[in-house]
Amino acid sequence: MASDIVTRFAPSPTGYLHIGGARTALFNWLYARGRGGKFLLRIEDTDRERSTPEATAAILQGLTWLGLDWDGDVVSQFDRAPRHAEVARELLAQGKAYQCFSTQDEIAAFREEAKAAGQSTLFRSPWRDADPSTHPDAPYVIRIKAPQDGVTVIRDRVQGDVTIRNDQLDDMVMLRSDGTPVYMLAVVVDDHDMGVTHVIRGDDHLNNAARQMMIYDAMGWDVPVWAHIPLIHGPDGKKLSKRHGALGAQEYQAMGYPAAGMRNYLARLGWSHGDDEFFSDEQAKEWFDLDGIGRSPARFDLKKLENLCGQHIAVTDDAALQKELEAYLAAAGLPALTPGQAEGMGRAMPFLKERSKTFPELIEKARFVLASRPIEMDEKAAKALTSDARQILSELTPHLQNASWNRDDLETVLGGFAAARGTSFGALAGPLRAALAGRAVTPSVYDMMLVLGPEETLARIAEAAA
Repeated sequence: MASDIVTRFAPSPTGYLHIGGARTALFNWLYARGRGGKFLLRIEDTDRERSTPEATAAILQGLTWLGLDWDGDVVSQFDRAPRHAEVARELLAQGKAYQCFSTQDEIAAFREEAKAAGQSTLFRSPWRDADPSTHPDAPYVIRIKAPQDGVTVIRDRVQGDVTIRNDQLDDMVMLRSDGTPVYMLAVVVDDHDMGVTHVIRGDDHLNNAARQMMIYDAMGWDVPVWAHIPLIHGPDGKKLSKRHGALGAQEYQAMGYPAAGMRNYLARLGWSHGDDEFFSDEQAKEWFDLDGIGRSPARFDLKKLENLCGQHIAVTDDAALQKELEAYLAAAGLPALTPGQAEGMGRAMPFLKERSKTFPELIEKARFVLASRPIEMDEKAAKALTSDARQILSELTPHLQNASWNRDDLETVLGGFAAARGTSFGALAGPLRAALAGRAVTPSVYDMMLVLGPEETLARIAEAAA
């Protein structure tokens, strides 16, 4: 049944939520949500030296910003170590694993000899079939008994069937000599216990699948559906790294990209649905499937991201957009809007959002409503306010004082005034933009006047004309 589908995202808390990790989380979220299944979150914090609470918090914040909600509590892999060890001991009791007493020095010597003899350096433990009566009273690891002949086939929904010869698999250590489980064991036990049906993850884990399948098979557990997705590359075709710019999901929030645009863009990185570029969350959930994921690495393109973000800003509900804008200001460490600014922004939002690709662009367009008198002029605006321009504004004022404050009437008044002076509306627009916004590039003069209202508009014009 589709509703029985369970996916998971399992990051290591050693830093921020990487943009590649964010896409992996998104693919898992879309696959589960589109089929009425569950999307689970597990923090793989077994590496105690590198895992930090701050990194865990950053991952959760990044997912929350992206709107990727998870089902149930966040699972800590470290907390489940006793359960992982229990499985290793169960396999030992069944004779599917064994105690290995070989020291690091002995393993190194074995590899040196094998290398010198031109043989495989894959470690073959002398303890695999040793009689327990010969076991010394010494530290040991627990190794799984890998199959020694035949092949392991990883049936992957993205990569196709991947065949690995079993004589290339070593007897993997499951439990270290101090009794702590290794990551490879922990992942399998957690995925099984959490009921994960589909493992969608980066293709850098593809080789791990063959080793993890040994544990599934030995325990008689169902192997999940594998889907190993290609990594994300930079525009130059190399693996995405710091030199390509921001890497953390939250950095994109602080740069002013809307979450819906980010989701849309990340979904299109390595997955496609026909020629569709722009789509809603609901469409993405309905359309997303594993067959649409390509095998070659996707290239991160900021221009495409901005383009999609602009389209999402344009169609987002005004109130929701304002809420996200305020979250952006907090994330970027910028001052919050005052109640007056928020109210003005609400009135201006319908036209501000039409051509803004990011929140900084939207704020730049909203400068006229966020500013208070005296209006600060940029260089171009100051140049536009020549003595002639000030004269025009002075003469225009009485016409505006008698205007009904609606678009049609304002257009009639300004158009009539320009015609009476034998000039174009363009000659009026420059000085008006400077007076109302202190900028040479602004939203429509009419939009600004309607948002500011007659009193504030006339006060700004009077100030500029003085």
